[in-house]
This record gives sequence, C-alpha cells and structure tokens, in this order.
Amino acid sequence: MTYRSWQPEHRRRSRLTRRGRLALLLSGAALVVAAAIAVPLLLLGDDGRPPVPVPEKRRTLLVPEGWRAGQVYAAVDRSLGLAEGTTRNVADAPATALGLPAAAQGNPEGYLFPATYPVAAATTPESLLRYMVQTAGKRFGADHITAGAQRNKVSVHQTVIIASIVQAEADTGEDMGKVARVVYNRLAQGMALQMDSTLNYAMGRSTVDTTHADTKIDSPFNTYERPGLPPTPIGNPGEQAMAAAIQPAKGDWLYFVTVKPGDTRFTADYAEHQANVEEFNANRRAATTG
Repeated sequence: MTYRSWQPEHRRRSRLTRRGRLALLLSGAALVVAAAIAVPLLLLGDDGRPPVPVPEKRRTLLVPEGWRAGQVYAAVDRSLGLAEGTTRNVADAPATALGLPAAAQGNPEGYLFPATYPVAAATTPESLLRYMVQTAGKRFGADHITAGAQRNKVSVHQTVIIASIVQAEADTGEDMGKVARVVYNRLAQGMALQMDSTLNYAMGRSTVDTTHADTKIDSPFNTYERPGLPPTPIGNPGEQAMAAAIQPAKGDWLYFVTVKPGDTRFTADYAEHQANVEEFNANRRAATTG
C-alpha cells in the first residue's frame, strides 16, 4: 500500500472550506476520543482492573493397561471431539512421526504406554500419540529392561510382545510372572505358544471361548499353528507386565488355565492340565445354565 496520495503536492493543493475544515476537525476528534475509550475497555475489567485470564479446564485421557491400539485411537477421537477414525488415519499416515523404535516398523501397537495424559485445547492426535510413545520409550528403554531382555536372550521389542501376551493372559497381577515363565518355557522347547489372546487379537475380539475352527485360522497371530512369538505386540502392556517379562517366576510350567476368577492353575503335566480344562468347561456350563 502506498501513502503518496495523502501528501500535499506543490502544484495542486486541495482547499477546504470553513465547513469542510470543521467537519474534518470533528471527525478527527471523534476518532481520538474513540481510541482513548476503546483501549481502557480492552485492558480493564468492570472494576477497573486488568481482566484475569480464565484458566483452561483441565482434562485428561486414561489409557488402561492392555488396551489395543484401536481402543486408544477411539478414545483419543472421543476426547478431542473428532470424527471416528481420525486418530487411526493420523497414526497410519506415512508423514506421521511418533518416534517409534525401528523394530516396531511403524506400528504403534505396544508403545502407546498406559497412563493418564493431559488434554488441552491445542492437543492433536499426533501430539498425544507421540507423548504416549515417548513415555513408552523412557520406560522400555531403561537399563534394567535392556539387561533383562539380554538375560532372557530376546530383544527389547520381543520383550514388549511377551509383556503384551502376559498382560492379556494373566488373571491377576500375581499370575503375571508365571504366565511369562510359561511363554519362555514353551519358546525354549520349540512348542507353539497356543495363546487364545493372540487369536483374539487376530479376530478383533476378546473372549475366553476358543473353538477348534478358531485355532485353524490363517494368521501370523495364530500361535496354535505358528511357532514362536507373534509378529507384533497384541496390546499395550503396563509396567507390571513388563516387569514379569524381564524377570519371570521360576518354574517348569508349560500349561495354565483360569478355572474360575482368582484360580489360575499352572502345571508341567499335560494330563493334569486337561483335568483343569475340564473343570473350567464344567464351570462355564454351570454358569450358562444356572
């Protein structure tokens, strides 16, 4: 913008009549008065003091232990008031940088650390997911985690996978160390893990009822058919499950079943395990018909 047209010219000077001069003076005075009034109105409150900024209402998002990435995405959408699927799309976008470890191969599953996170007006799906991944990096990157993984002859990423299975399978916190031991014992013997939790992950469900047909599905998460660990974590484990994964309980167990809530039985004897499974099925039938 140029202001030349407002400057007087030597050759041609505009002349105002007395009436014109009076109108200009009045309009200028009005602008000065308006400016003088407007500034105090902006800076002062009703009592003449500067207004106190209204603090933003504090909100939080709780991510429980064991939630799958899909559950976390849905919770972020709800918390931020976004359309369903928005956070998942952000997480899947190639341009999204969450700071995941290389072993995760861009998959946040297992690294959305369970905790309570602050949510502000400026929070975005990417910033919130990045915060979760950074928290996991601090917890999982600790020296005792690395040392535990080396002691068990697995990588830190494999330890996260084991911890996610422990989180999903253990009925109580006290059982976590035993479940972890079963995983390591089976891996050591070249046995299939045969974990229902990995089947549930493959089928996008959560249930204690597994059919024979379920164990035959074609999936890398079918640990009935495929030996070794599944390719990724099956959820986001908490610190207790991670602690069990790096320091499992001592025992020769190869089998376990939760016969009823609070009563998980571990054994190395297959016949004993079959008897425990039958008791579990009897309890389920009684609950259905009762």
